[in-house]
Amino acid sequence: MKSLYVELNGSYVEVGEVKIPELVSTETNYEIGFWGQKHKEYLKQNHRVIHYNLLTSGKLNSYLHKIDVQAKEQYVVIQRCMMHLIRNSIKYIPTKEYKKFTQSLKKVYAAPSLNACRKAFEQFCQEWSQYPRAIDVWKRNFNHVEQLFDYGSAIRRVMYTTNAVESINSSFKKVTKKGAFPSENALLKLLYLRTMEL
Repeated sequence: MKSLYVELNGSYVEVGEVKIPELVSTETNYEIGFWGQKHKEYLKQNHRVIHYNLLTSGKLNSYLHKIDVQAKEQYVVIQRCMMHLIRNSIKYIPTKEYKKFTQSLKKVYAAPSLNACRKAFEQFCQEWSQYPRAIDVWKRNFNHVEQLFDYGSAIRRVMYTTNAVESINSSFKKVTKKGAFPSENALLKLLYLRTMEL
């Protein structure tokens, strides 16, 4: 009587007097990001049979990679900080022109609508054409400026800079440096309390 492993074309390797199943991964290296890891945890906890079937068929990593790519396409919007873009472009401008340059830029990213932003950007490119490297920084990242207009003006004002996010992250780092936590829930409670203090 053959074992199920042999019937499924499995082979053995002899090590001394013992035969060991020869297990070879058929998958290539797939990058599994945050969303793929979360889905893997979900499968392990809630759908063990599906997880086991994907794992034993050698399709788990490709499946998780696809989940990760789909989630990034649907949910993740990368937003550039306008202040960082200004700093990256201003290094190509003479010091005496800084104020005028930043005022011209503000008309672009603080425009009332996307159409007004595009018009202001065209004017900006013409006005500062003698500094092509500074303009190139904005041309390469203009899609990130356009993304701002998917949100209302009040939210856009907050999103111009990442200072608020950086402030929260540094605040979280301060409170978590104090030691180890007995559970993930204890850490989440601490971060929640810190957020309420801000």
